[in-house]
Parts: sequence; structure tokens; C-alpha cells
Amino acid sequence: MKKVLIITYYWPPSGKASLHYPLDLARYFPENGWEPVILTVEDEKFSHPDESMLGQIDPGIKTIRTGTWEPFGMYKKFTGRKKDAQLIASETVSTSNKKLTHRISIWIRMNLFIPDARAGWYFYAVKKGKQFLEKEKIDAVISIGPPHTAHLIGRKLSRRYGLPHFPVFIDPWVDIIYYKAFKRNPLTLFIDNYFESSVVKNARGVVFVTGSMREDYVKKYPGIKNKSEVFYWGYNDNIFSGLVKGSGRRNEEVIVHAGNIFDYQNVPLFWKKIKTEIEKGRNLKLKFIGTVSPVIKSAISGAGLHAHTEYPGFLPYTEMLSEIMNADFLFVCATEKRHMPGKLFEYLRTGNPVIAFGHDNSEIEKILNITNAGKLFGYNEDGGEVLENPEKYSAIMSEVKKFDRRNTAREFSLLLNKFTD
Repeated sequence: MKKVLIITYYWPPSGKASLHYPLDLARYFPENGWEPVILTVEDEKFSHPDESMLGQIDPGIKTIRTGTWEPFGMYKKFTGRKKDAQLIASETVSTSNKKLTHRISIWIRMNLFIPDARAGWYFYAVKKGKQFLEKEKIDAVISIGPPHTAHLIGRKLSRRYGLPHFPVFIDPWVDIIYYKAFKRNPLTLFIDNYFESSVVKNARGVVFVTGSMREDYVKKYPGIKNKSEVFYWGYNDNIFSGLVKGSGRRNEEVIVHAGNIFDYQNVPLFWKKIKTEIEKGRNLKLKFIGTVSPVIKSAISGAGLHAHTEYPGFLPYTEMLSEIMNADFLFVCATEKRHMPGKLFEYLRTGNPVIAFGHDNSEIEKILNITNAGKLFGYNEDGGEVLENPEKYSAIMSEVKKFDRRNTAREFSLLLNKFTD
């Protein structure tokens, strides 16, 4: 059996949603002739830990854990937070916080940490990776980013040992959406573009989780047109097979958002529509599982929905799945046309009506149409068509199950075989 080194910053017990893609690749690669080896960090400090995810790892998978240096301790001290305070992603890049310390920390993050705040992992991971590769034979390297530091580690090991490198882009690199609200200096952009270019040009195959992101990168780097693939984020059908919807009906209709929601994902007309429906007599409730930015919370309160909203925050993965399974509606906000939130695929698998928001996101619109799972609205719309007619949206499971990550692992294995046979 061939071996593949998977470089991923997020791995159990991290509670970050980004770990599910590499976790399921590693789970299903052996079915396709590939033995995974994981290179990750010893202790990922930013995300909520989810100890329950440790049970999802095949005990036979070799995992190499390394040290790292992260700036978050300094950030907490500089901004006056307690040492043990949990950082919230949507707050760390919020534009509503006008404190000088916050603005300075944002400038440092955007201009001095290249390619990202996990740059301190690079030397630790390269050192451990070299030690391993000096002793063991590996046939290919996969890196998962963000953080895009993982791709630089993959590039270094690929060049040093003559291994084919396959970077996976979950989000864009140089122009990831949250950079657009902040100014980065020209030297930072030059270095960051150089790093990105060096990774994609060195890669034997480049993988994107959306077709629109691939199109964008092909325009920037025409040379990757014939060596790039789209393998959607997907979901793990095995986990859903053990879940059932709760019996009986509540006296309320619950609208759930799972994951982080940022300032720029505000949907004021949706909040207003929910309030209008409540005033008509419907018992609607909003529930946010994950982090919620200050702007979103303020908008919800301003719409008169504070008493109708719950913020349970982070939940272990299986609890989150139970919440979305038992919701009446699921809503999700895309940040741009290249963005397809990972939770969308888990939403599809529940069979519950999906209310999606996003400007010019034809890819999400196409998937929702094919699966008949819901509808995409612009940020200037209120989502009322789904909220008022949920019976129209009954997901076609035969279409939904095409996004099972078992299929993704099979397709990825074929790509690895193509360049290693």
C-alpha cells in the first residue's frame, strides 16, 4: 500500500470544522490503496477543543505531532483579555471594535504574519517532517489550508525529498475574504503572492473545494488548468446513518445557524422577516451554534429578536449534528461567489429546508436546485420564500449522497495514482 503524508493544522481534539475534510480522507484512503500519515500540531490553542472527536480517529493511523509558536497569548495580553479566555474568530477580525489595541493587533496580523498567524508552525513541522521522511518512504504529500502555512511546509518537504505535492485550498490565499476589509502593505502582498505562486507552481496537482475558486486561480495561474481538480467539501454519511430526528413536535419553529458568522454576513431583511412572522403568530426562534460577531448580535437585538434568540456557542460535533437534524430551518451565509460553507453539505443531509444568502454564488444555487434542499437569496432579500413555504423543499437524498466524503477520498486517490504510478 502506498503512503501519503497529510499536513493539517487542525486535527482532533481540535473542534475546528476544518479538521473534517482531512479526517475523512484519512478514514477512507486505505479503502483505495493509500495509507495516511498525519503531520499536525501538538496543541492547537485557538479553537474550542472537542474531545469527542478523538474517538473518530482510526487508532492505526500514524500521527506526528509537533510543537508550534502561536501569537494568541501575546494578542490576549495586548488587548487586555484573560490568559484562559477563549478567542472568538468573528471578534478578532471585527470592524466594529474601534479600540486602539484591537486596530493595532489587526494591522500586525495583516502585515507581519505571512502567510498567516500560524507561520510559527513552519519550522517545527518541517523539522519533524524531515526526521520522519529520512526514515520512512512516502509516495505523496497533501497539505490542507488554511492555514496556508501548511502549504509552505508541504512545498518544502516536496522539494527536499522529490515528492509530488497536492495542496488543498479550502479558502483562497492572498485575497481571502476577511482581508478585504483591511489594508495590507505592498511588501506584505508581494511576499504573500510569491509564496502562493511558488506553492501552486511546484504542485503536481492542486485541489479546490469549489469550482469558482478553481476558476479564479486558473485566471491567475493559467499553468494549473490541467493539473487542478474540484473535490467539494462534502460530509460523512457514516456519521449521519446513526442519527435520527427527535420524536414529537415542539410548540416552536427553530431556525439554526451552525458555524462562525461575521460582521459582513449580516442579513437585516431576514431578521425583519422573522420578526414579522412572529408578529403574525408564529413561534419562531433563532439559534446560533458557534461564534457570532458583535455586528450580528446588535442587528438581531435591533430587530427586536433578542428574546427569540439563543446563543449556545460551541457544541461538540455530534451535539451540533443533533441540533441541525432537529431544526425546522437551517440558514447559512456565503461570503462571496467562491465561498461554499462546509456546513451546507451537512445541512443538505438533514433534509431540512435551507435558507442560504450570498451574492452571485451560482455554485450554491446550483447545488440547492439539484438537491431541491432550499434556495439562495441575495443579502438584499428576506428569505421569505422558504420561510413561508417549507413544504416545497424536500431534499433528494440520491443527489445529496453524491457529496459523501467516501466518494471524495476515492476521487482523490485516483488523482494520487495518476501522478505516482
